[in-house]
Amino acid sequence: MSDLIDDLLSGKHRALARVITKIENRSPGYRDLVSELHQHTGHADIIGITGSPGAGKSTLVDKMAKIYRDRGQTVGIIAIDPSSPFTGGAVLGDRIRMASNVGDMDVFFRSMSARGTLGGLSTATTDAVKALDAFGKDKIIIETVGAGQNEVDIVGTADTVCVLVPPSTGDDVQMLKAGILEIADLFVVNKADLDGADRTVKELREMVHMRDRSLLGGSGHGLRAREGGDEEWEPPIVQTVARSGEGVEAYLDTIQEHRDWLAESGRLEAKERSRYAEEIRALLREDTAALIEEEVEARGGLEPFVEAVVDRETDPYAVADDIVGPIADCVETDRDE
Repeated sequence: MSDLIDDLLSGKHRALARVITKIENRSPGYRDLVSELHQHTGHADIIGITGSPGAGKSTLVDKMAKIYRDRGQTVGIIAIDPSSPFTGGAVLGDRIRMASNVGDMDVFFRSMSARGTLGGLSTATTDAVKALDAFGKDKIIIETVGAGQNEVDIVGTADTVCVLVPPSTGDDVQMLKAGILEIADLFVVNKADLDGADRTVKELREMVHMRDRSLLGGSGHGLRAREGGDEEWEPPIVQTVARSGEGVEAYLDTIQEHRDWLAESGRLEAKERSRYAEEIRALLREDTAALIEEEVEARGGLEPFVEAVVDRETDPYAVADDIVGPIADCVETDRDE
């Protein structure tokens, strides 16, 4: 493990790939790897990309990586793909449509399979981001497969969250869930050369305005002064044509503006604290669930308890108390000592 970490920190992409594979597969020792890498993190800008299917996320991410490379910055991309019903792996694999950066070793791309497990995926994504950060990537982009609850949780690890919306009659905008609306730091109307783009921009501005009328004026201009001189971030609405690259430079500049605002306002540190607090909670839930599962198996599995409940010899609450009680007693005794 020590050699693997040394290789990763020295910039060997093969070691980076191996570490992320161990993280995704939850291989023995992966937690020790992530723990060792943690002290080397905290330098990358992390960008989350989500939005409805068909919005052109992959094409836009491809162009983002190309422009970042043109600017001399290194890029890591984690793409969350749907799972194959046969293998459990990512259906789209390494996504050959990310064509602009093929052969560029300073753009590291990795597909991660959704596998239908929200909690585990969120944790694995967070750990993979740490690996890319420790490796030294300047920009880390997390691209999700859609705009559901999974994506809300996954992109929560990002400093800046971008929500893509395709041009339409407005129906797609109205279908945006409150969770997606709340996490957006900026909206991107991609494929802006198609009919309906102007209407979509207008619809988004109205929704942003309604999101928090007291703070957001709906102008889509980024920063808005409040009483006392403080500034709140108002999610801007930018238009891009990812296929041609039109508007992408300005879009990246807007992401940088948000990052600068986070740093200058102290929100970046607050976000980091909140992110680590949630990560600790997630790990506690994961570990506690595994501990209880182990205890249930040691007692012969769940079926005997189910039978007792069905026969009205006990009830679900009593079963839960019976299983968790000894664990709680051990924790309480340890705390008192």
